[in-house]
Amino acid sequence: MTLTPDELEVIALSLKVSGVAVAACLPVAFCLAWLLARGRFPGRVLLDALVHLPLVLPPVVTGWLLLLAFGNNGPAGRWLSETFGVTLMFRWTGAALAAAVMALPLMVRAMRLSIEAVDRRLEQAAETLGASPTRVFATITLPLALPGLLAGAVLGFARSLGEFGATITFVSNIPGETRTLPIAIYGALQIPGSEAEVARLSLIAVALSLAALVASEMLARRAGHGRGGHVL
Repeated sequence: MTLTPDELEVIALSLKVSGVAVAACLPVAFCLAWLLARGRFPGRVLLDALVHLPLVLPPVVTGWLLLLAFGNNGPAGRWLSETFGVTLMFRWTGAALAAAVMALPLMVRAMRLSIEAVDRRLEQAAETLGASPTRVFATITLPLALPGLLAGAVLGFARSLGEFGATITFVSNIPGETRTLPIAIYGALQIPGSEAEVARLSLIAVALSLAALVASEMLARRAGHGRGGHVL
């Protein structure tokens, strides 16, 4: 089970990509979860469907759409390059973007359930006592929903660790730059005699994913106030 320097590099890159993906996705996921949980507006069903679309689309299609939008000739990619000098194609930042897109639906779902579980009567009682909406959110809504928000973040991290299809389609397989854990396992499977490497990397992937899922479920149950809440 001794890991080689290349395998350690793959694991470190995977953790970095997943961490950045979750950090970048967190505010977007929370805003979408809040809109879907509390908002009442035309097009809410369509927004819900769009948020969850990456769950049902083939990951390769998602990667292709990212390529069209954020590639060097895509509208978003060209704007980022000309305005900020940022290029996402064939970079680890592009892998983080792909992971964030694939993790977004799970994060939104967990956060939405947590927000919906908050007792609105507590918020209304605070408002009748003169608390401003901002104070109600900061002192009542957010603390009560926080375990579910953390559960969503951990679940998104686990999903990002396992992302393969959209990543390899969008940013390819470049050692030290975009070769994350799933891509490294897939690459090793193509090489005869590399069964030991596949086994080592697979065990690491299983351990990380299992730990993240257990942590997410424990946080979700806490957000459910002991009523057996879960996000899966």
